[in-house]
This record gives sequence, C-alpha cells and structure tokens, in this order.
Amino acid sequence: MRLGFFTRVLDEAPPAERYRLAAEQIAHAESFGFDTAWVAQHHFDGAEGGLPAPLVFLAHVAARTSRIRLGTGIITLPLEHPVRVAEDTAVLDLLTGGRLEVGVGSGGTPSSFGPFGHDSADRAALYAEHLSVLVRAWSGEDLGGGSRLYPPAPRLLGAIWEATFSASGGARAGRAGNGLMLSRTQPRPADDPQATLADLQRPIVDAYHENLPEGAVPRIVASRTAFVADSRAEALRLAELGLGRGRLPWELPADDLDSRIAAFDVHVGTPQDVIDSLCADPTLERATDLVFQVHSVDPPHPLVLRSIELLATEVAPALGWLPSTEMSST
Repeated sequence: MRLGFFTRVLDEAPPAERYRLAAEQIAHAESFGFDTAWVAQHHFDGAEGGLPAPLVFLAHVAARTSRIRLGTGIITLPLEHPVRVAEDTAVLDLLTGGRLEVGVGSGGTPSSFGPFGHDSADRAALYAEHLSVLVRAWSGEDLGGGSRLYPPAPRLLGAIWEATFSASGGARAGRAGNGLMLSRTQPRPADDPQATLADLQRPIVDAYHENLPEGAVPRIVASRTAFVADSRAEALRLAELGLGRGRLPWELPADDLDSRIAAFDVHVGTPQDVIDSLCADPTLERATDLVFQVHSVDPPHPLVLRSIELLATEVAPALGWLPSTEMSST
C-alpha cells in the first residue's frame, strides 16, 4: 500500500499564501516518507477548492521535491482541451522525472460548465470523448494531418486514474485498465440514508475488478478524511468548527458533532482513535493507495503539518504501510 497526502488548497488565507502553504505541506509529507501527493482542481469557487490550474501548481511543487509522486485528483476533463492536457502533462512528467500521476473525472459543479462553453448535461459524453483523445495523444497516434504529440508521453498511459461515484464508472475504469479513484465521502441514497461509505463503494470496487483485463494489475486509490492530533479534545474542537461550515451538498440527519463526523465520513482524534476508525473500513483492505486529506475539518496549517507527521509515524504503520527507504531531506 502506498501512502498519499491530498489537498484541496483550502487554508484560510489569500490565494498566494494558500499555494505556499499547500506546497509546504506536500514537501513536509515527502520528508516523512509519503509516496504520493494529490491536488484537486476547482473553478471559480474559492470556498469549494482553491486551485483551478493543478498542473501549473504541480510544476512548482516538483521543483522543491525530489521523490514524492505528484498527482491530479482530479483534472475536470470535460472542461479541458484534451490535446492541451496531453501536451502539458507530457512536459510536466519530464520535469518531474516521471513522477506524474493523472487523475481525471467528469466534474461535479454544474455552474462551472457555462463559462467554458459547455452544458453540464453533456459532461458524460464530453468526458468520454476527451479521455479518448488524451489516450490517443499519449499513444502517439495521428491527431490529424499527421500531427503527433511532442514530447511523446507513452508512460502516462499507465498513470491514468478515473474518479467515479458509480459502479458503471468503476466498470469503465476497469475495462480500460486504468486506476480507480474512490472519494472521501459520497451522498447517501434517499432509500438508504444510513448506508456506510463502504456500502456505497463496495459495488464500485467489485465492478472495477470484474472488468479488469486479464493480467492487469489493479490500482485503487481510497481517499479518506483524517485529522490526527495529539489530544482527542483538540481534534474534536477543530472538527466541530470545520464540519460546522456545512459544505456537503446533501441534508445532514442531525446537527450534533457525532452525526456530522459520520455524515462527512471523517476519521478524527488521536492516532489510536484514527487507527481504530480506519480499521473498521473494509474498503481499505482492497486499496492499493490510501490517500489522506484534512478537508472538511480544515485545521490551521501547523496542525495540518502535525497531522501529516502522526499519519506517517503512527497511523499508517499500524495499517501495514512502510515508509520509503529513499526519504527526502526537504
């Protein structure tokens, strides 16, 4: 299992400071042996996510790291020109020394589609079309008039990850032999509001495995919210503040903290609290990559750094993770 750090770039600060803090968090994760770091892409809404240009940001991060793999979680592919994505990722992969992982998805905010000249209702068709072009470009195929991608990037064909909430999306990623990205949380269906995250994601993982080509190696990212602190009281105090912002797009069953922790699928507390909570999640037994983020708690930057340390030194080892033997000195 690989250990990852994920950021939506949501520190309470102006944009430039947000980017500085996120870069520092990733460098800190590398110094503690994390294998991967991922950034989200969001357009127009700084409260939902602070980074519209993940490849630009990762180019900056690549210059101050040396080992940690850098990924997009995700590029909203329907809103991008796929040849442009192919070119940018090809260059970035070379600049990172082959450390790039490319997570893609169809996007989640309908209001973001209009400014790009698209209708959110067309997202599925756009996603399929753009992913096909992206794969053709990385494969070195003729993109029209004899034009082929330069610089070539065939390695990236094995670095694709698809994010999905559905079993059909899991089957699609499996058929393509791509990696599967599972979300930190999902809306509960109206007919089963008490369903666990594992209940919702089990069919996705099943469909993924059932559709993998023979001989293909499964790659499954399980993203999880985890905030680890030195005391449970401190962790819960900050969780109450963060989860009280109510960013989930579905109605919560109650307003007490325990209900919010359950509804947001948050693992919070001391290292042992978080170990116990994660061990109760059977999805993690099938994941090849366990990726942690602090959203939706969103504690202050120093406590994000401390949580990274505790995840690497206490929580992840208890789950079977071993740090890289090539630890960074950053």
